[in-house]
Amino acid sequence: MTSAEPHNDSPGLGGIGVLVTRPAHQAEHLCALIERAGGHALRFPVLEILDPVDNSALLELVDRLETFDLAIFISANAVNKAMNLVLARRPWPPSVRIAAIGKRSARELESFGHPADICPQRKFDSEALLAMDALQDLTGSRVVIFRGDGGREYLGDTLTARGAQVEYAEAYRRGRPKGDTGRLMRYWARGEVQVITVSSNEGLRNLFDMVGKLGQQWLRKTPLVVPGERGAALARELGFREPAVIAQNATDEAMLEALLDWARSRTPDAHPG
Repeated sequence: MTSAEPHNDSPGLGGIGVLVTRPAHQAEHLCALIERAGGHALRFPVLEILDPVDNSALLELVDRLETFDLAIFISANAVNKAMNLVLARRPWPPSVRIAAIGKRSARELESFGHPADICPQRKFDSEALLAMDALQDLTGSRVVIFRGDGGREYLGDTLTARGAQVEYAEAYRRGRPKGDTGRLMRYWARGEVQVITVSSNEGLRNLFDMVGKLGQQWLRKTPLVVPGERGAALARELGFREPAVIAQNATDEAMLEALLDWARSRTPDAHPG
């Protein structure tokens, strides 16, 4: 039993309906954890991960990968897309150290046989990575950041200020899936959605846009679990009635732990059934 699973004296999720918005290919583990804890996982992907429209710049960078001192992977998607491309084209240069922004990215790197040299152990974001000793003085270092299209510039800007020469490698692009919003409206109308998990601000914005005006009324009344303060701030901006529940990070285990904490905080008569 993991620390995120319910204890014997805990009601767990007790039939609570949880809307899971992870990309379709990444949702199953979280859904399985929710079901094991007694909840009902409802899948509604709000992001899809696509190849770049033109990967010529990415291939050119991969061909000179040994000129870098450090490669940083922003997400598990960045690892998956970049490593499949790199290793199909060439071996990973042993001189290039690897940093991962979180545990999911680190696990994905291990699956390719290239474990991360640098990875935060608790909070999994740019700020946590930047707090690590290995990234304090990068004078003269060449750094490549593997990410999706249009990611935050904060990490690269900070590394540049610390003396690094930074390049971005856009390994994938994010899209908004069509989604069966009619099915989601039926979930809400039947009272089947008690809480929503969203793992990124882009995902929350997509969900808000996808459900339209009527759906937004239901959405704002539904408790929300997010992996950080930025998500909570966006929820306030979008008009959610309740403060968002903040998970320790975006891993499946941390999201489940936040769900269990939220479920324990509810009054007994708030449970469905």
